[in-house]
Amino acid sequence: MPGRLLSSLARVAPSSSKIDSLHAQDPPLFPPHYSREPPSNPQSRSQESLVMDKLKRHSLGSRHHSDKKSPKVEPQKAATMNMQVESPPIVFYNAPQASSGALFSGQLKFDVKEPHLTMDTFEMRMLAVVTTKKPVAPHCPECASHTTEIHKWDILKGSVSLRHGVHSFPFSHLIPGHLPATSHGAIASLDYYLSAVAISSTGEKFTYKRNIDIKRAIFPGNEKHSIRIFPPTNLTAAVTLPPVIHPIGDFPLEMRLSGIVTNKSDSQTRWRLRKLNWRIEETQKSVSPACPKHSQKVGGEGKGVLHEDVHVIGSEEVKSGWKTDFEAGNIDVEFRAACNMALKPTCDMESPNGMESKHNLVIEMVVAEEWAPLRKLSQATPTGAARVLRTQFHLVVTERAGLGISWDEEQPPMYEDVPASPPTYVADIVDYNMDQLDTEVADMAL
Repeated sequence: MPGRLLSSLARVAPSSSKIDSLHAQDPPLFPPHYSREPPSNPQSRSQESLVMDKLKRHSLGSRHHSDKKSPKVEPQKAATMNMQVESPPIVFYNAPQASSGALFSGQLKFDVKEPHLTMDTFEMRMLAVVTTKKPVAPHCPECASHTTEIHKWDILKGSVSLRHGVHSFPFSHLIPGHLPATSHGAIASLDYYLSAVAISSTGEKFTYKRNIDIKRAIFPGNEKHSIRIFPPTNLTAAVTLPPVIHPIGDFPLEMRLSGIVTNKSDSQTRWRLRKLNWRIEETQKSVSPACPKHSQKVGGEGKGVLHEDVHVIGSEEVKSGWKTDFEAGNIDVEFRAACNMALKPTCDMESPNGMESKHNLVIEMVVAEEWAPLRKLSQATPTGAARVLRTQFHLVVTERAGLGISWDEEQPPMYEDVPASPPTYVADIVDYNMDQLDTEVADMAL
């Protein structure tokens, strides 16, 4: 049956020569004539298929674009804020008890986009935000963060109309030196922010927030000398430490281990240093306060939970490099230590809210006992006894002070600070001294 249909269609279909002749007689313009035979080139497509593909693409494209949400066009605000800081980076010099603080100044830029804008309130605050990673209630933002206001600027105290353009509002403040420096620890962090809020007469609110990095640098002083005794032995360690160290860079350490030799009537017992390890431990403490809603969990309002974290921020094993002198009975060791910046060490800080960070240097030494006759000291024999000597020293980790000095030492002396001038001489005293001088010269002439 299919074969008969194909043969009948072949009989009805005209030849290609007749079709070409028909096309030659037709006008070249509209309406177009389509061939019922397949094209000679298999890659070429008919106009109908091209039109259908175009319509299909258009439908798919419209459906694809309809699925995507168009971006929201936010309306342009009537004004924007920015800040220009004019003072150098904030650095507190010396310890909190002896620091005079740091000066902070700049200009708050208020750019008005409209011809006129009336402002009712315009103020700026300096805030200290303490964020704990272990709050009393895990999902409570009030337990996780606590904000304290350090200072407030009332930039505009009344309703003021501002014209189109940029308006500058200068500000300055002496930040007290007892405040703790910015810190980002393992269990808590302390950050400082400048928050500016402006409200127009129409109720539109403009905000600006900027982070402030506060550092503390303690000037180095004299080297620290510490002595440690390790009973029941006679070993004594004298260590020389730098007054302060820095998170970046290494620092030298000198240690002398004395009392290593004990002489008897015919023999000598001595200690030999086999191995030395050092590590720098960072101890962080923080108090997680509870908000009024969850104060019952910690036993009342105003209480919190104390958290402590101790981790190593630098360590190394010293296997050689010391000098042993059995005649003098000393072992001299010199090595360099440093903090590992990959472990993100923090500087020393202490806050009244219970947040603090301190550092200790822990030194561990392994000594082995030897016995030797007095006649042949070179033939020493290990006795098999060994001891582990462990001691620790407090380290002060601080930022580098560089060539910076405190603000009160930079300014020239005030008028009341100028010392008094040399005393003036009264004329009577001068005449008396001249008469006395003439008398003495006359006596010498005689």
